[in-house]
Order: sequence, then C-alpha cells, then structure tokens
Amino acid sequence: MDHEAKTAPYGTWESPITAAEVARGQVPLSFTAVAGDEVWWQEGRPDEAGRTTVMSSGDHSGATRELLPAPYNARSRVHEYGGRSYLAVPSDDTGPSANPGPASGGGYDLVFANFADQRLYRAAADGGDEPFAPAPLTPQPPVPAGLRYADMVRSPDGREIWCVREAHAVDGSISRAIVAVPLDGSAAAAPAAVRVLVTGADFFASPTPSPDGTALAWVSWDHPRMPWDGTELRVGPASGTTVESSALVMGGPHESVLHPAWAGPGSLYAISDASGWWNLYQVDATAGSARRPLCPREEEFGGPMWQLGARPYAVLGDGRLAVLHGTGGMRLGLLDPATGALAQADLGDGGERYRAFAFSGLAASGETVTTVAGGPATPWTVLRVRASGDFGAEVVRREGSTADPAYLPVPRHVPLSVTPGGPVVHALVYPPTSPDASGPEGELPPYIVWVHGGPTANVLPVLDLEKAYFTSRGIGVIDVDYGGSTGYGRAYRERLRGAWGIVDVDDAMNAALALAASGEADRARLGIRGGSAGGWTVLASVTSGLADGREPVFAAGTSYFGVSDLKPFVEITHDFESRYLDGLVGPLPAAADLYDERSPLGHVGPGTCPILLLQGLDDPIVPPPQSESIARDLAAHGIPHAYIAFEGESHGFRKAETIIAALESELAFYGQIMGFTPPGVPPVKLEP
Repeated sequence: MDHEAKTAPYGTWESPITAAEVARGQVPLSFTAVAGDEVWWQEGRPDEAGRTTVMSSGDHSGATRELLPAPYNARSRVHEYGGRSYLAVPSDDTGPSANPGPASGGGYDLVFANFADQRLYRAAADGGDEPFAPAPLTPQPPVPAGLRYADMVRSPDGREIWCVREAHAVDGSISRAIVAVPLDGSAAAAPAAVRVLVTGADFFASPTPSPDGTALAWVSWDHPRMPWDGTELRVGPASGTTVESSALVMGGPHESVLHPAWAGPGSLYAISDASGWWNLYQVDATAGSARRPLCPREEEFGGPMWQLGARPYAVLGDGRLAVLHGTGGMRLGLLDPATGALAQADLGDGGERYRAFAFSGLAASGETVTTVAGGPATPWTVLRVRASGDFGAEVVRREGSTADPAYLPVPRHVPLSVTPGGPVVHALVYPPTSPDASGPEGELPPYIVWVHGGPTANVLPVLDLEKAYFTSRGIGVIDVDYGGSTGYGRAYRERLRGAWGIVDVDDAMNAALALAASGEADRARLGIRGGSAGGWTVLASVTSGLADGREPVFAAGTSYFGVSDLKPFVEITHDFESRYLDGLVGPLPAAADLYDERSPLGHVGPGTCPILLLQGLDDPIVPPPQSESIARDLAAHGIPHAYIAFEGESHGFRKAETIIAALESELAFYGQIMGFTPPGVPPVKLEP
C-alpha cells in the first residue's frame, strides 16, 4: 500500500489501529499441550465477556476447533492468578466420559476448572452431535467457589487427577494441599472420595508423580516467602493413600527451586537459582544428595511462578530437553543433559521472528514441542515444533491482527542511564511510527513510560497492538524492566528487596529522563502508565517519589488498578500476596512508618501531575478502595483526575468493551494534559 506522509503534531496522527481492533486482537493464547496428534491450548475471548476456552488443532491445515463452548470458562482461581486450567485425559481412563462420542476409544477427554463454581468437570473433547454436558468430578463446596483446583496431572495408574487444591473455609481461613480426584466422578457427590496426598505447607506447586507411581515430587513454600524467594523441592513415597513423609531434595529460604521432572528411576530434573540464575540441575531424589548442573550459564531457564502449571522445559522422547533460556527474553533450545550441549532451534529469520516466549512455557510428546512465541513483527503464536532435523516450526494459531505492518513500531533494546556510572535500566523503546505522518520540524514527541506488573515480570519484544495504538498516533513508548524484574538474574531481581517505591520509581524516572536527554523525547511531555504493581509505581512516581523537593518528571499518569495505600492492601488483599510486602518493604508492625512514607495516599501535593484511574469493581487482588481513596486525595488537593470503574472486571481487563473504553480514555487524557487533540476519541471528564 502506498502512503503519502504529511506533517502533523505528535499525538494527532490518524491511525487505522482502533481501540476496537486492539480488543479484537487481544486473544490471549497460553498453556499448550500435546494430546495424541493434537495441539491444545487456552484462548481468551474478549468478545465473550473475557471467558477462557480450550482449543485444539489436529491436522496441519490450520483448522481449529473449540473444545469448551460458552458459557463454560476454563479459569482457575487458585492464588487468584490461576494458570493451566485444563488437562487432556485418555477417554478410556477410569470412568466413562460425560457424553461419549468419536473421541472415545483412543481419543481424549477434557478435564477443566470452571470459573463460575471452581469445580473440576470432565467431558468428551469431541462429542459429535451430542449436547455438551460435562460431568462434575469434584463436590459442590460449602463456600461458593471455595474449593479451587490447579496444576493438574494424571496419576500413574490413570484413575485420578493429582492437583493443588485451595480450600476457603466458612470462617475465612485458607488452606492448600495436593489431592487426588477420581476420574470416575465419584467425588462429585461424596467429598471424602477426594484423597488428600500432601499437606503441611502454605503453598504447593508442580505435583509430579514418578513414572512407576512409587514416589511423588512437589514444590512447596511458606509465608512470607514468594516462590521466587525460596521454595523446597520435596519427594515422598506415593504407594499409600497419603504421602506420610517426605525428604527435602533441594531448596530453602533463599533458594528458588521450580518445576521438577523425573529424569529416570530415583532421579529428578529441576530449576534452581542457587548460582544466582535459574539454571537446570539433575539431582537424586534423596535428601542431601549432590546436584549436577546441566548447562551452567548466566541465563535464566525459568521465570517467576505467578501462575501454576507452566513448564519452561520438557523431556523429549529421546531423553533430550526442550528448554526456554536467555537473558531479558528467552529462546527455544534443545539440551543434551548428558553432555550439556545446547542447540538453538532456528524457528525462522535466524531466530528474529520468535524472540520471545510466553511465561506459560512449553509442552512436549515424543519429538513434538508446543509453545506460545512471538517477536517484534509477530504476535503471540501457538507453535508446533519438530525437535529433529530442521525443526520445522508450524503456526497453529495466531493472535488476530490485520494491521498494516507499516504502522507497527520496531522496538529496540536500550540500556538507559541518566549519569555516567549510574544505574543501568533495561528498556525497550517503541518510537512513534506511521507511514502517513511525521512530526513538525523541531518538535519532539511525547513518550509514555510503561511499567509492568508483578513487580517480578519483564518486558518482551512482541508485536503489541496496544502499544501500536499509541505509537501510530505519534506517542512513543518506553517499556521498562526496572530493578526487581526477572530475566537478569537474582541480583537484579533483588534490587527491589526492601526498596519497593524507591528503586522502581527511580528506574522509571531515569529511563524517561535519559530518553529526553538523548533528544528523542519531549521532556515536558513525559507520561507514565502501569497496572497492578505497575500502577503502584505510577502513583508513587508522582506522589511519594517527589519527597525532599524532587523535581516532577511526569506530566500525566495512568494507573490501571494500582496500589495506593500499603497497610489496607496488606489487610484485605488475597492470601498469596498477603505477606509479599514483607520482602518488598518490610514486615509489619516494625516497618509501619515505611508503609506510610512510601504510600502514594497521603503524599499528593503541588507536584502531583494529573492522574487517570482505571479500576475493575470485582478485583480481589487490588480492590476498588485502593483507587477510590487516591481519587479522594487528588480531589482534596485540586489535582485534575478521572476515576473510571468497570463492573464485572477483575484484576486485568478481559471484556472487549472495557478494553476499548480504557484505551480511548487514556489517549484522550494524554491529549488533554499534553496539549494535543487526538482524533476520534471523546474527551475525559476531569475532576475537580
């Protein structure tokens, strides 16, 4: 397509990338699996109120089919972040499928956690013309949605599902265990049929039975640690009805061990950050046994375990390991555990096409590897990879995007530093990009710092229509991996220990100032936006981050469900993160003064810039009072702001109409504050 560029102020460029197209293109793809000859995966549906379905592709024609029709929603609420919410089980496993069809007798059934009631269900993956009627596998809980299941695997004898169960009691207490759920449906009406295998810790992950069924490996940890702080890999005998005892194989308070897999009789693979990097090891499944590093590198072979069921490596049929590894982002490789040789999988364009892999990891069967990957010009894509010969990566499913590539920004990785010898901040810079327009001579573009959540997430160079929505209109984006981000080793991750609200704020400010100092961004039109923990950094950057008379950096800020007041957050947030701030700030009550000092609430002042607050009303992680309280504080100080709340939205917006409203409001807000009029979006009503 030919384009004739015209000169227009930054922020006012016409763009074919609408908020509606962004919403249509945000079809989250995650958690692939191999079921016989089929590839299965989870897929989000923004146009269906954000529900998650399960899809499959059995041939090489690109044809797909939906395994889970509406209104069913495959979404677990364990830890509130869930994770892999389905499992493929052979149809001839104990207990007939709910609606036998062509999948029976050699096919696969679908077991899934249903969002509405959190029960596990089983149904034929292909019921032919029969109505979809899944049969419950777990009992109705006494507290609505109070029994939750995740991280499912089949038992060695194929008769049960072994998984993590999170139980919410009537008195509000929460406990977790590894349990065995019969596949014959007997537990649906008889709760005692659910067999408790392992208890004794606050949190569990990765139940991994040995192939012969004699042992069970798992990961566990206790408050106040998070799984990237310190975990334990334990192994116990699984021959009885419960695991009566266990041995500590790896891990401890200051070592994060993740994702065990059986290497053979009495031997395990696992990921540990004992070296300062999440690397792969082989270890005997006995207490105190020696460990052998498989491929020691200053690279990460794993990531933060926010969701359950992800696996960053898998054992292939010939004994090799398919692994994800890298610094900052990850690549796909094939590791020989005997020699430590690591071969890169060239998936196209010398590896440039797929430079990033999703945190949901990969799966494998025989020589088939499945994963979700993307790159600067490639949206998130479900891939089937042949782990032999020339690899032969096959596209199974791709996030929808019909955008003209000419409107898509090409990110570049830049280490930013304001002063020589000062802290280096990793970032991806997405410049304003359009074939139709350029900025006036002498005018610099506005730039928005994007702050990821977690705060232990990281940014990846993947085609993102949400960023292109802004860059195609003349607004640049700086995607920052501030201290605390994963992908750069434990030391970089622990820069944030005890310093949340300081290091993240400094890094976000320094990244923006460095880009302005280089002459690429307009110093007077720097903005900042982020969600969840990123929303906290936004609010802290424009309030408590201005302590001691520090000069304001940002002209505007957008908080998506951000934390504004630490003490109430600790008191009312969900159990998984209820002690997170012990490491990020300090334990209460000893650190009470720090909580007050760093909280954005109570620090709104003359230097605070205008703020846009976007909040889901059903958010159990950062509840609405966090946004409502800072909105009142902004109003009391006469700071222009808008608070927009969305019914039926939780932590992370899923509905198409919400995504559209949020993006259009954000664009209009920047225009109103930074002095340009973006076409096609209504203004935001600012208070006071």
